[in-house]
Amino acid sequence: MSEHALDVGLADFNQNVLEESRRRPVVVDFWAPWCGPCKSLKPVLEKLAAEYGGKFLLAKINSDENQELAARYGVRGIPSVKAFVDGEIVDEFSGALPESEVRAFLDRLIPSPAETLRQQATAARAAGDVAGALKLLAEASKLDPAHVGVRLDATEIMIDLGEADEARRLLGSLPDDADPRVPQLKARLQFLGAADGDEDALRARIAANENDLEARLALANLLIAAGRYEPGMDQLLEIVRRDRGFQDDIGRKTLLSVFNLLGGGELVSRYRRLLASALN
Repeated sequence: MSEHALDVGLADFNQNVLEESRRRPVVVDFWAPWCGPCKSLKPVLEKLAAEYGGKFLLAKINSDENQELAARYGVRGIPSVKAFVDGEIVDEFSGALPESEVRAFLDRLIPSPAETLRQQATAARAAGDVAGALKLLAEASKLDPAHVGVRLDATEIMIDLGEADEARRLLGSLPDDADPRVPQLKARLQFLGAADGDEDALRARIAANENDLEARLALANLLIAAGRYEPGMDQLLEIVRRDRGFQDDIGRKTLLSVFNLLGGGELVSRYRRLLASALN
């Protein structure tokens, strides 16, 4: 057993979990001897506790022998893992997750140097400092070239800037299941590739001729690639209203692609209703 993992019970819970969590994160694993998934998760947690070298403490609690603690912290099924910081639960999961997901769970608690830079880049981008964000992401990538989040954040910025080639390079061969954003960014790249012209020129064409559906389609692709979904979908709806036959019903088909890209939510529901109304 690692020096950074120990068995904990009711008698020493306050000291080894609540008090210790004021110095470093404590990850509590509620388990039981009869639980099959617990036997899969336990060695993963112990391995990572040793690998992280004291950045967190793993506290293992036999829920059968400590039912009061299990009840106190709402354990409904096991394994149940709860992360404590400053005496409070800050994150948790149930079931035997694969090592990659457990590692991601830990990294949210204990940001790596690369993750810290990524968080700073996010703040810089939110403040409008795109160049600063890219610089921070480049530094993070040097520290951890395999950091998926860093690569995807940089990809997103490149797409926003219209730099399709660089965005494709950053996405590289990442599989769709590497992160939920991977298929979304790939879809945005497809829209960017279908765009033709700049926004001001396309809007000028539409102002001169409201039936310039090619300009409307190009503008829609440009807007959607930039993550500006509502105005992009407005252009697609206008294509549907003006000419269902344009490019083999491209307005409706592209709208359906956007719905798939967004995956659901109130915005998709609203535009589904608008599309249905336009088709009537």
